[in-house]
Amino acid sequence: MNRLVRALVAGVSVVAMTLPAFAQSALPQAQDSYFLAGKSQLAELMARQPNTRKAKNIILFVVDGLSIPTVTAARIIEGQNAGRDGASNVLAFERLLPYVALSKTYTHDSIVADSAPTATALVSGVKSLNGTIGVNQNVTANDPATQAGNEVSTIFEQAEAAGLSTGIISTARITHATPAATYAKVAGRDWENNSSLPAEAVELGIKDIAAQLVDWSAGDGFEVVFGGGRTQFLPDTVADPEYPTRNGLRTDGRNLVADWQAAHNDGAYVWNREQFDAIDPTTTGKVFGLFEPSHMQYEADREKDAAGEPSLAEMTLKAIEILSQNENGFVLQVEGGRVDHAHHAGNAARALTDTLAASAAIEAAYLAVDPSETLIVLTADHSHVFSIAGYPGRDTNILGLAGDLADDGKPYTILGYQNGPGAKVDEPRADLTSVDTTDVDFLQQALIPLSSETHAGDDVAIFAQGPWAHLFHGVVEQNVVYHVMAKAIGLN
Repeated sequence: MNRLVRALVAGVSVVAMTLPAFAQSALPQAQDSYFLAGKSQLAELMARQPNTRKAKNIILFVVDGLSIPTVTAARIIEGQNAGRDGASNVLAFERLLPYVALSKTYTHDSIVADSAPTATALVSGVKSLNGTIGVNQNVTANDPATQAGNEVSTIFEQAEAAGLSTGIISTARITHATPAATYAKVAGRDWENNSSLPAEAVELGIKDIAAQLVDWSAGDGFEVVFGGGRTQFLPDTVADPEYPTRNGLRTDGRNLVADWQAAHNDGAYVWNREQFDAIDPTTTGKVFGLFEPSHMQYEADREKDAAGEPSLAEMTLKAIEILSQNENGFVLQVEGGRVDHAHHAGNAARALTDTLAASAAIEAAYLAVDPSETLIVLTADHSHVFSIAGYPGRDTNILGLAGDLADDGKPYTILGYQNGPGAKVDEPRADLTSVDTTDVDFLQQALIPLSSETHAGDDVAIFAQGPWAHLFHGVVEQNVVYHVMAKAIGLN
């Protein structure tokens, strides 16, 4: 320590000793409700102790498109729906997952990411290119010739090799980008069934994503698969069991559902609520559930489904019950996939309802495991151009109007999008004075007209609890999520 630094330190020490000691009880704000709440939260922060034991289990929740404004708006609408103050409400995952960081979501080739490389980053530890799954930065998107030798290994493959059980859940198609990143290696994220494969990929022996799931050779395969996407697994000569007028999409003659059933005598294939409820976790070695031809229903519409669909929380609990039969532990990924789809549609109400369904699933998972031996991580793959604006009153419905008029003399909503279907080409902005903006089907207005709202490039949050969760702090690269999980469970 040089002379100047010593002098400065000494000076600070002298000043500190001469400052008067104020008792907080003497402060004029000492009994203010916000002051007392802040003091209570400080005590909670000071009592927090890092957990550095080896994790037995890992549960990675990926809420697709969970931007920070989405978290805030979901917090508010949950409180308002329960008849209490929304702004001060606390979501289950905010309460249960105390360690928080920001994640940088850029990809190797883009400031704004899609779900394929971001999911790859989360489960494999590398950044890659938009449009690619399970490969590194040396692959050119949609170019089969660049794929060979550039595939990466996921934490699920590593867990299977170590004798752990594995599972994946999604409310999207199970062949969609985020769940597919756990098992598939493709230069094109849209290669979900064989009819979508380019001829060159077929010549090179590259399998489509659905086939890669059923033929997955890691360990003894996934113990649990729940999601949508039946048509990706069925041949075009076979009708869907729920919608008889819809056939499968495969043109290679393979019935991948039948192939899976033939390979797993101890397994159960289910496609409706009754079959799902009948699963006995203690006697079912593996389960394969496909509940829709494409994506599963939005949470706001789920109860209307004729065949019945389990909720994200119910699928999560069933998965934990099955995976927990393995004394070695498990790795599970749960995707709330349709938050993203609702945002793309410019439909804030459904995006927030699906966010709350994900929050309920996280709470259910926390209560179903020993949190001291389970690392639970919640994050998003990317953000959306979704915002909270204006100066609405504290008790204003978050789906309502901001309260002020814009310069065009018309009201505007608190929630909105920078781009998307809520804007119309060559049409003036609609007057919302007599419009019920709280209706679940209302599309928020947007600035730039697009048929589908876009992702955004801002950081997303990481929430975590359990062994080594304290490593999530500050601003981190997205691929660090994989490295913390691998460290916690001892795979490296």
